[in-house]
Amino acid sequence: MYVCNPLRRATPVATAALSLLAAIAMHAQPAPPGPPTPPEPPRGVRVMTMGGPTSYLGIGVKEILADRTKELKLKEEAGVEVTRVDPGSPAEKAGLKNGDAVLEYQGNRVEGAEQFVRFVRETPVGRQVKMKIVRNGSNQTVTATIGSRPGNIFPDRQRVEQELARVRERLRNLPEIRMMDVPHAVMGWRSGMLGIDGESVEDQLAEYFGVKEGVLVRAVAKEMPAVKAGIKAGDVIVRIDDKPVRSPRDITAAIRGTKSRNPLKVTLFRQKVEMTLDVQLAEEERPAHGPRGTPVSRPGDFDF
Repeated sequence: MYVCNPLRRATPVATAALSLLAAIAMHAQPAPPGPPTPPEPPRGVRVMTMGGPTSYLGIGVKEILADRTKELKLKEEAGVEVTRVDPGSPAEKAGLKNGDAVLEYQGNRVEGAEQFVRFVRETPVGRQVKMKIVRNGSNQTVTATIGSRPGNIFPDRQRVEQELARVRERLRNLPEIRMMDVPHAVMGWRSGMLGIDGESVEDQLAEYFGVKEGVLVRAVAKEMPAVKAGIKAGDVIVRIDDKPVRSPRDITAAIRGTKSRNPLKVTLFRQKVEMTLDVQLAEEERPAHGPRGTPVSRPGDFDF
């Protein structure tokens, strides 16, 4: 039996009408909703964004060791010494001068340069801070308003990449190592106990040396325990005894914590090969409270 399909008999006019009705029905459907509008933050809540101004005081500082404690007329070995005051900086406006010893920052005792740098960096721009200082043996309190670091201080990404490339090229000519000349605080350190000059390495430099982190030995003093044990410039110290080394402070802490007369087990990487050396500290070089380590400038003292 033959079944007739009505659409096959539809005239061109009827077909056009059906197409028009389908198009109208399609456009009549509501458009999909757009993305919801993000809610406004509640009043009193501050929204933080990255990349803002960098806190700036405008001074250079260094650690205060035993020999400078007497010269600065301090009661104990603590605080940081001001080595430079930038013209027109918040520090100059507050009255800070070269040779001042900063002992407290906002009521917090200052133990060393790295801690003091961190205090300043963590202070919001525009906030007033009080610092207890000693000048010529006299206690004083100065108030400074933290500013923002002047423009053109930090290089752009391309400049950083160029400097890193220069570093890698210079590192190929060890033992003489010249670090990149990027204007920011570089934490250098010299150990009188071991007889080394070193600084922390991480990120790309650490990868270059085949480590995750550690302390790069920049120089080794003659006739000192480190050179006698075979430590060389270009070695990266990663552990002392069973204590990991991430920064020069860890080396100081490990030496201060040793109580036995046994040699120190210093684990290091040399040309990406791990090795352990025995370092014997002389008894006359084992002070009761251990060394603090001497900060050295790369290229200047702690600068911020």
